[in-house]
Amino acid sequence: MTGRVPASGTVHWVGAGLSTGSGLAALCASAGRVLLWHRTADRAAEALAGLGLTGRAEPRALTPGALAAALEPGDAVVSMLPAPEHAGLLAACVRAGAHFACSSYVSPEVAEQVPAARAAGVVVLTEAGLDPGVDHLFAHSLIGRARARIGEQTPAGYRLTSYCGGVPAVPNDFRYRFSWAPLGVLNALRSPARYLEDGAETTAGRPWEATRPLVLGGETFEAYPNRDSLPFLARYDLPAAWTARTFVRGTLRLDGWRKAWEPVFEELTAADDERIAALARELAAAHPTTKADRDRVVLSVSLEVDTGAGRPWTGAYLLDTTGDTDESAMARCVSRPLALGVRHILDGSLPAGLHRAAETAQRADRWLAELAEEGMEFMLTLGQ
Repeated sequence: MTGRVPASGTVHWVGAGLSTGSGLAALCASAGRVLLWHRTADRAAEALAGLGLTGRAEPRALTPGALAAALEPGDAVVSMLPAPEHAGLLAACVRAGAHFACSSYVSPEVAEQVPAARAAGVVVLTEAGLDPGVDHLFAHSLIGRARARIGEQTPAGYRLTSYCGGVPAVPNDFRYRFSWAPLGVLNALRSPARYLEDGAETTAGRPWEATRPLVLGGETFEAYPNRDSLPFLARYDLPAAWTARTFVRGTLRLDGWRKAWEPVFEELTAADDERIAALARELAAAHPTTKADRDRVVLSVSLEVDTGAGRPWTGAYLLDTTGDTDESAMARCVSRPLALGVRHILDGSLPAGLHRAAETAQRADRWLAELAEEGMEFMLTLGQ
């Protein structure tokens, strides 16, 4: 088929874990109908009550086949499940002609379903949370501003860095607060990081060994590269006349994190999968998150473009926010951008096929303006 399936106005929010927050409330205010799917209907009802949404969304039990049976053409499914489970939900969406959204990176299993989704008129929105998500918006916005100032054809060298982290609002001895599954945190550290530094492609087999200081607003953090930054060179659509000198997307931690985590790094270097799974359970038990804890999210994206004709053009976005008694900072920063993306599915402004947050400077600025209107605070600093 051509075009896309018209949105029905019904949203299925699947999962109510640590990243479910006020974005769900925003959808309850804008969608025609919202259903929250959780392990049991009672757990879903409890989650809605905790968010102050009793009566505004319908609790449902996520039993095998139940969600697929409930999908209608044009519905939107928001997956808050672990990333390996996205592909199964997307397959159900394609069969039903329902749209799909998540905050995770595009996995090979999701990517291979995109042609079928596009042919079925289904929107597949990914990387629309915090990181990935808001970091993309910041990067596209900065690149657009630099392009307008410097020009497409002007030769220049550039440095783009993007660092994000969830940390404890009150520093602890561990220098960290788990805001997602400990096993996911450990496995991310076990994955090599690829990036550009001083114009050369660089790979850190143990990402923590590439940790360096990062000063933001007078405060020193620690930052290290994460995953594979290089595919984003093309996705960010930088002018061909500009040459990348540094391009790194990574993770931010409190100062002192590398020293505090030395015993963990020793395990990561030598242990097998079974031991790492056990270590994740041990760390979760040793460093539990309580209702009294407050988290903090810091996201810094900066761009420097140097034409060699004087002072470089510089721009930087900084998001620095702390959770409160109503909502963690991580839940706020993941769920609100994701909900905004879903609303753009509902209003028909996203065509069928694959999308990653907003993928142009113009759309990124629109998303950022909308997020600011909804209370998400961030700061833009521009040099010359």
